[in-house]
Amino acid sequence: MTATRPQAAVLVVAGTHGNERNAPWLLEQWQRQPSGLADGGLALRLVLGNPRAHACNRRYLERDLNRCFAPALLDDAGVSGPELERARELLDLHGPQGTEACAVALDLHSTTSAMGNSLVLYGRRPTDLALAAAIQARLGLPVYLHEADSEQSGFLVERWPCGLVIEVGPVPQGVIQAPICRQTQLALEAALAALAEARAGRLRLPAQLLVHRHLGSLDLPRAGDGSPLACIHPQLQHRDWHPLAPADPLFLERSGRVLTLGEVLPATPSGTVVPVFINEAAYGEKGIALSLTRRERWPVQERWPAALESLAAALAPAIT
Repeated sequence: MTATRPQAAVLVVAGTHGNERNAPWLLEQWQRQPSGLADGGLALRLVLGNPRAHACNRRYLERDLNRCFAPALLDDAGVSGPELERARELLDLHGPQGTEACAVALDLHSTTSAMGNSLVLYGRRPTDLALAAAIQARLGLPVYLHEADSEQSGFLVERWPCGLVIEVGPVPQGVIQAPICRQTQLALEAALAALAEARAGRLRLPAQLLVHRHLGSLDLPRAGDGSPLACIHPQLQHRDWHPLAPADPLFLERSGRVLTLGEVLPATPSGTVVPVFINEAAYGEKGIALSLTRRERWPVQERWPAALESLAAALAPAIT
């Protein structure tokens, strides 16, 4: 007799950062009126990521919740705090082996940067790549592939077998805007539709996936006390996803002197680089003024949809 795989839900997290208000506002509406979200016929767990920070309208209380999911940190009994306690709680409840197990995590974020409606992946898991390709085929969303960055790790979605971030902006912290909410819901519904197709064994993917692969991040020039000596050049502001050449302006000093990409980064990677998360308000504390990516087209591999269909086969249907 073949053992039946236990069914799991799809985890939808809003408010991982407490001052990102759009997705939690949607979450509350979906909890009140489930029919307002096209769930693809899948069982969902709708969760407010950091309730305590949300109540204070702060990104976090002690540490960034979306950097608290590194296994070494989670397993260190000597490290505690509200965000680490919440990360452990989320995994105990909704992790793959949790009491209310989930197999997929969709983490809803907003940004002050002009990222539009976009997806963020962490690494190259076939399930994530397949889901991103399916969403991109539906909505044409750009994909930021964040990998090989030891300074930024411990992201929530990495602890589930499949997961990605839906990132929408620009919107100020603490502000709810209808277009941001609408774009967030559209991307989430596209993700759920793709998972439903995978569960039914009829996932269809495009021939290629367009990714923006993370190369590294740059900070503003700073004085010895950490104060900024320059700001993002106005010609670069709000130009996320647009190619950046070595001769293009990057920073502007108070004196009016312009610093180009080639001056700031003499060893500029060969080929065209594309900036993302330009002037994200929350990244100043992390020493990031923008990140640089390489635009690449990857052939969709046969193992991607196979991996997602295998995982999605265990997803539970919506309760009616």
